[in-house]
Amino acid sequence: MTNEVSRSTELWNDDLAPTSASQRTWRWYHFAALWVGMVMCIPAYTLSASLIENGMSGWQAVFTVFLANAIVLLPMLLIGHAGTKYGIPYAVLARSSFGTAGARLPALMRAIVACGWYGIQTWFGGSMIYTLLGVLSGHEIGGAKLDGLGINLGQLLCFLAFWAIQFYFIVHGMESIRKLETYTAPLKIAICFVLLGWVYNKAGGFGPLLSQPSQFVEGGKKAGQFWSTFWPSLTAMVGFWATLALNIPDFTRFARSQRDQVVGQSVGLPVPMGLLAALAVIVTSATVVLYGKALWDPVDVASRMTGAGVLIALLILLIDTVSVNLAANLVGPAYDFSALAPKYVSYRTGGYITAGIALVMMPWKILESTQGYIFTWLIGYSALLGPIAGILIIDYYFIRKTELDVEQMYREDGIYAYSGGWNLAAVIAFVAGVLPNIPGFLNNAFPASFPNVGESFRTIYTYAWFVGMLISAIVYGAMMKGRALPALRPAAQSNR
Repeated sequence: MTNEVSRSTELWNDDLAPTSASQRTWRWYHFAALWVGMVMCIPAYTLSASLIENGMSGWQAVFTVFLANAIVLLPMLLIGHAGTKYGIPYAVLARSSFGTAGARLPALMRAIVACGWYGIQTWFGGSMIYTLLGVLSGHEIGGAKLDGLGINLGQLLCFLAFWAIQFYFIVHGMESIRKLETYTAPLKIAICFVLLGWVYNKAGGFGPLLSQPSQFVEGGKKAGQFWSTFWPSLTAMVGFWATLALNIPDFTRFARSQRDQVVGQSVGLPVPMGLLAALAVIVTSATVVLYGKALWDPVDVASRMTGAGVLIALLILLIDTVSVNLAANLVGPAYDFSALAPKYVSYRTGGYITAGIALVMMPWKILESTQGYIFTWLIGYSALLGPIAGILIIDYYFIRKTELDVEQMYREDGIYAYSGGWNLAAVIAFVAGVLPNIPGFLNNAFPASFPNVGESFRTIYTYAWFVGMLISAIVYGAMMKGRALPALRPAAQSNR
């Protein structure tokens, strides 16, 4: 900080402070490895399954996944610029637009969503342990389902075991996560090719799904319904990384230069995500030949391998899930919870809170159906996060012209305090962006209670992230026009 005496202990701690030059060690390949590490995950693999289940052909599903990630890359790069230039995390950047107190609102929105994701990935990890123990013992373990939980004791204990494994990285912080991602990314790429070779040799080819047409063609089960499926699916795929699009400054603040974060993210996100979707389609296509039905769950596929193959495959999937969960779903909320009360909550304590909330959210409930996963969970939270992204981008590029006074962000009486710490323009813009999507969300989440939602609201909801982002951006830009406070350039923090 340029003037450490002026900072407020209610807004500052060592974890939220701008990164120093010695902390900025991430090169482009670290960001590429980070994204490869996060992309190669079970939920991303199963995205293709959800699309094909809804009627798409294999290649339509792959294209939809690739396009969505090319779209979400843009806000990643735009918002990530501020992290690299000023060394600040997302929760601090939000103070520029929402105010020093109001920034707790977008921080909390992002944190709660990430807790849900942390729980989902932990559930996948626990499922792998459960499957591995079942394979080793020769029979399914766990017994009858527990009342109220909907899972058996074995599944619960495996879930808790995987939850506990991740604590090592919460304790050892950001650098341990960077090392894990860098070292495991090449391994994941190699395993993808091994898996392709295995199914090709085993099935004598890549199977029937590759040539199977979509259900939208003339005479198909869903003839003429392609666009009504494509748009909500695209929104859901964008929503898959909508959380990272907001808190990407939590990573880019460690970049050595803007070029490193831009090149690394551009190389690491859209193409690997599209290739993983293609891998999922090809492997699943082969499972139709091998097992007589499409198996979209890679854990299920791994459990059907023989000999040492099953053990190796499941152990690699376990490592994969740990690396993804920590990078994608722990770092952001840990900073966000710290920003809610910096004086009392450190980054590490924020990690403990994240892990605790993930436990009580019962993530297996979210995953009970494809319909619930896409239309309620993925699109639902994208309706909350899209408006925040719109406000941050308009504020940073059009209102501030990328010039921020970092010191003022840590002062309760500074230029970003607005009125009582809140910028009402940002709050109003956020509400305006969320409101149009609420009827559609209620209809999808609770159809029995909200059956009479109009067609227009249901249509709007299918574009939730885009609608919310656009409305909030326009409202915020209009309300802040001519009202921008002078942003002084802190030369010591600038990193172009």
